[in-house]
Amino acid sequence: MKVKTKKGLRITALVLASIVLLYAVIAFFPRFDNYKLANPMLKESEFPILIAHGGGNKEFPDNTLEAFYNAYSVDERVMMETDVSITKDGVIILSHDTTLDRKTNVTGNIADWNYSDLIEQKVDFGYNNPTDDDDKLNGERVHFKDDNGVEKYPTDVTYPEGVAPRDETVFLATTLEELLIAFPDNRVNVEIKQSGDLGIKALNEVIKLLDEHDAFDRVVLASFHEEIYDEFTRLQKSGEVPEDFMYSPSYDAATEFYVLQLLGLDVFFDDGMCVFQIPMEKHGFDLATKHFVKTANRHNLAVHYWTINDIDDMKHLIEIGADGIMTDYPHRLKEVYDEYKTNK
Repeated sequence: MKVKTKKGLRITALVLASIVLLYAVIAFFPRFDNYKLANPMLKESEFPILIAHGGGNKEFPDNTLEAFYNAYSVDERVMMETDVSITKDGVIILSHDTTLDRKTNVTGNIADWNYSDLIEQKVDFGYNNPTDDDDKLNGERVHFKDDNGVEKYPTDVTYPEGVAPRDETVFLATTLEELLIAFPDNRVNVEIKQSGDLGIKALNEVIKLLDEHDAFDRVVLASFHEEIYDEFTRLQKSGEVPEDFMYSPSYDAATEFYVLQLLGLDVFFDDGMCVFQIPMEKHGFDLATKHFVKTANRHNLAVHYWTINDIDDMKHLIEIGADGIMTDYPHRLKEVYDEYKTNK
């Protein structure tokens, strides 16, 4: 009996030793670059990239050209974060919602409106209409106000020299093409909001725009819809897009990497994306750690955090080496950076 026990212990020890050895080999095994080229989504200095969420939608109306000009006045290197949907006549416009109900003075699905009608009728994207618990409008129309209760208009923006407001009172619909043309040197994050076949149609039109404006090397695509993400990966693997095509993963891929890096098995993560765009915390798991960022960087992957409006959170992300901070308040984040520079 004692002989069998000793033999069993030796086998167990051998198995454990083999596991330890395997982990040691994996730990020192070189991590390959998931994104094969120089990654423009990695930070370029000690500070994370300043990313204006919807253009900085607590300072000016969400996803309007005017909001992005405001963010540009804060930092000429600002990265633009925007959401897009396709209209009935096939134009890609900026909008967080797939309907016009919450952010404009009209209602209806974006897919049921022609872009030409939005412009002809001067539909105003300068609203922030309240909704009930079911995300339904309560009938009230509220023009956008900042945190101080001040209504904002296009004329309140600090524009670059030579640029004038499109309209003095109305925040007109903005196309993705307008954004790319207005800011030819800025990085842009484009999230596809529509799903299913409509979302795929929107994605195809976005791809055409990136090709026409030679913008693949500065625009990263994103979507929370798995079918859109699957299309990102299919386009990349099939070679239907250039080598510098960039996208960020859906929840499933981000979860996979998080688990693998916890186990020290991230060497097996082979997704060809270029950046994680994640919250600081999800389902009780702390995603804002030096280890997570450092591990991602070893794969030539950037880590951007959203949506960060608290000053202490901004400082924490600077300390852990985050590559980008997405915020509704570009001026606030810039002030935090300036404070760091002053105190050095």
